[in-house]
Amino acid sequence: RIFVLGIGFFTLCFLMTSLGGQFSAKRLGDSPFTIRNEVMGALESRGVLRRMSDMLEMLMKRMDILARLENSTDIHRGDEARFPLDRLQPAAGLMERIQAIAQNVSDIAIKVDQILRNSLLNGKVMEGRRDQCEVPRDPRYPDCAGKVEWMRARWTSDPCYAFFGVDGTECSFLIYLSEVEWFCPPLPWRNRTAAAPSPPPRPPVQAAFQSDLAHLLELIGTGKESLSFMKKRIRHLAQQWLRAARRLEQKLKGRQRDQKHILIHIGFLTEESGDVFSPRVLKGGPLGEMVQWADILAVLFLLGHSLRVTVSLKELQSHLGVPPGRGNCPLTSPLPFDLIYTDYHGLQQMKQHMGLSFKKYRCRVRVIDTFGTEPAYNHEEYATLRGYRTNWGYWNLQPTQFMTMFPHTPDNSFMGFVSEELNQTERQLIKSNKVSSMAVVYGKEASIWKGKEKFLAILNKYMEIHGTVYYETQRPPEVPAFVKNHGLLPQHEFQQLLRKAKLFIGFGFPYEGPAPLEAIANGCVFLQARFNPPHSSLNHEFFRGKPTSREASVSSQHPYAEDFIGKPHVWTVDYNNSEEFEAAVKTIMRTQVDPYLPYEYTCEGMLERIHAYIQHQDFCTTSSPPLPPKTKSPAMQSPPSPLALSPNATHLVWSPSASRDPQAWPPVDSLQVWVSESQHTCTETCRRHGLVCEPTFFRFLNKEEVFLQLSITCDSTEYEMNHLYPAVAENVHECYLQKEPLLFSCAGYNTKYRRLCPCRDFQQGQVALCRDCL
Repeated sequence: RIFVLGIGFFTLCFLMTSLGGQFSAKRLGDSPFTIRNEVMGALESRGVLRRMSDMLEMLMKRMDILARLENSTDIHRGDEARFPLDRLQPAAGLMERIQAIAQNVSDIAIKVDQILRNSLLNGKVMEGRRDQCEVPRDPRYPDCAGKVEWMRARWTSDPCYAFFGVDGTECSFLIYLSEVEWFCPPLPWRNRTAAAPSPPPRPPVQAAFQSDLAHLLELIGTGKESLSFMKKRIRHLAQQWLRAARRLEQKLKGRQRDQKHILIHIGFLTEESGDVFSPRVLKGGPLGEMVQWADILAVLFLLGHSLRVTVSLKELQSHLGVPPGRGNCPLTSPLPFDLIYTDYHGLQQMKQHMGLSFKKYRCRVRVIDTFGTEPAYNHEEYATLRGYRTNWGYWNLQPTQFMTMFPHTPDNSFMGFVSEELNQTERQLIKSNKVSSMAVVYGKEASIWKGKEKFLAILNKYMEIHGTVYYETQRPPEVPAFVKNHGLLPQHEFQQLLRKAKLFIGFGFPYEGPAPLEAIANGCVFLQARFNPPHSSLNHEFFRGKPTSREASVSSQHPYAEDFIGKPHVWTVDYNNSEEFEAAVKTIMRTQVDPYLPYEYTCEGMLERIHAYIQHQDFCTTSSPPLPPKTKSPAMQSPPSPLALSPNATHLVWSPSASRDPQAWPPVDSLQVWVSESQHTCTETCRRHGLVCEPTFFRFLNKEEVFLQLSITCDSTEYEMNHLYPAVAENVHECYLQKEPLLFSCAGYNTKYRRLCPCRDFQQGQVALCRDCL
């Protein structure tokens, strides 16, 4: 009996909860189709009320039968029946309550029936119209029918469609595809005036340099060791940042700058991407990415822009206005940010949750990309056809939207980071405290030391060797006994070690980190191995899977240090030649060097560079001019070329008589056109002439007349998709022009071709900017 009573009680609770859920699930204002949703919800609720009333009545009858049986049995038991009869009293009371509830439920069902009839009558006209929609045949919307067919089969695959009012009817499909997306024409019977107007554009606000970094530290937030590391770095460099901002403000002389609304989403710190860096921060693990992000945050804030910082997917969705669901629908409102700085993890998260809006707004994205993304890997179709597809490429962005740690390839924008600058007193103190017989090895992982015993033995003859190799307390590191290992050091202690050492030596890995620049800035000489042949994705595992081949560019562990700094601060030698290696060590011990930091890695240099990018890089409104047609009629005349042969007839320059677009950036008069050798990339070709390859200038070279101006014979000219074009195959006199502007690339070479290369000048110490670019 107790069991039956319990079942009855919990059944009652369950039914009441179900009823409440049916009513609460439908709220006014949930979608544009409120009437239909309310009607459907009421129909379902009416069915629940009827089932509830029937079940309560059946339960009451069964308990009544049970009570009679128990009463009959207990009469024959005499006095022993008193206890069971007492226990039946609550059951009888419960039966009375259930009977009362059943009556109330029956009354509610009748009232709901009346409401339903009125609602159905009021919605009859609209419902009839909604059920009679037909897919329009409009040549301006060729994809409409196919999208409707997709919606019929898949509209329940993502809750976001229901959020926008899709309910399975043909009309709801068309309303969604015409008003939320843009694949179908608007329905003529829809009341367009009822639609919410687009918010007016925000009036421009002038950016002003900031001087209080406390607000930035609040914006970064708390809760992760990575964030604590970034905030500590910003505080440590605060005075240098503020002095640099004042110098740049004076240099710009009150120039007007629009304040940008910027979202900074650090994707690799989100839980969804694994956040592999935070647990390693306290151990001094790889910090290069976090160094760069801390400096990016400082730059954008000091330049006076409005920032939002996110390190979680939930915050990202909230800031973007992502509708509930799985990310197939567009954003609920226009994107409130002018720029978004993120990484590859964040880019993937944005694509998954922005739906079609990602394609619309991706021109506002800037991707912080450590090693770079070459155009051949960025263009999805080309990468797939030609074998360049990797896990990280094929985004079809403008290649200059990718921003690198070092200027590996001019195809991408050079973002960089900063190293600590020394004042004159600190510089003199470092020079006086240098230990000429002290060397520090570049590498925190024990694996870097394996197989280097020969070099270490030579080095040990002349210098005391120090390391910063991580190891657990119970397991000593796998380094030679004569090495003094400090373990992983906090950044400040590592800087102090570099200020004493004479030599900072690399054994080939890691590639292109910030540590060599920090060492050089603290008065060390950096010694590194020359790679022969150069490392690339074709011959080295590290670069496989990355969206860059780096052909002929990774000639050493740190190409930037080799190419842009060089001796006496940087020595690149053949480690396979023991005599050359030993001679370099002995010469370095006798060489006196001052601490040196390239201007582009100072606070002012980075502020200047990012200011120029924000003011001049606009990937949403600027585009390359249309490519010339493949065939032209005799009546068609090409406009005169804006290029002219240089006085010494070796290359082309911008003609003094040609018009200049004042909005073009970099300025076109910095352009020079050179022809590469068959084994050289455009990056290398320009560098050999003391210039930098400038991919935005390719559009001026991609013309048949340019070959003629350079006295190149073309028996035929073809337009094709190839990241090496424009180029000429001289042995057969065939010329090739680029069919796809996204494939214009400074990288890559083929011995079959000589490439046309657009080069420009650059500021000394600021390779990202031409002389008139600021």
